[in-house]
Amino acid sequence: MEWLNAYGLFMIVVIMIPNIVFALKCKDGFENKWNHKLVETIEQIGRFGCFGFMIINIPGTWFGWWSDEAFAVYLVVDVLLVMLYCVIWIICFRRNNIFRALALSVIPSVLFLFSGIMSRSVLLIISSMLFGPSHIVISYKNVAER
Repeated sequence: MEWLNAYGLFMIVVIMIPNIVFALKCKDGFENKWNHKLVETIEQIGRFGCFGFMIINIPGTWFGWWSDEAFAVYLVVDVLLVMLYCVIWIICFRRNNIFRALALSVIPSVLFLFSGIMSRSVLLIISSMLFGPSHIVISYKNVAER
């Protein structure tokens, strides 16, 4: 089953947990104050691409890890990034400041780009390059615009 990346699926599930908890506990917790349709569209395309290509390896666009050592580095760094993401969510759960906005947008952006590079997934790299900058800008603008 080379088409399925169970490790990527695990990473996505774990980073979604604090987002789901936040959505359930804070029904009006996020209001998009900065509206820029093009940037929002690019972010959403990148987001769904990152989620999908973290989990599904499309033959001809995914070339796997260079070595067992590269795979080990992929796992260690991804787990550390996911843990850091969750810790920041826990610490900053009720805060809406620039640190939280940037940390919670930069970490997944780095996670997706690093995963794409390490797994040599062309579509994940492209998706992360769409998602990262747009997600960071939207997150920053929503805090700065208040």
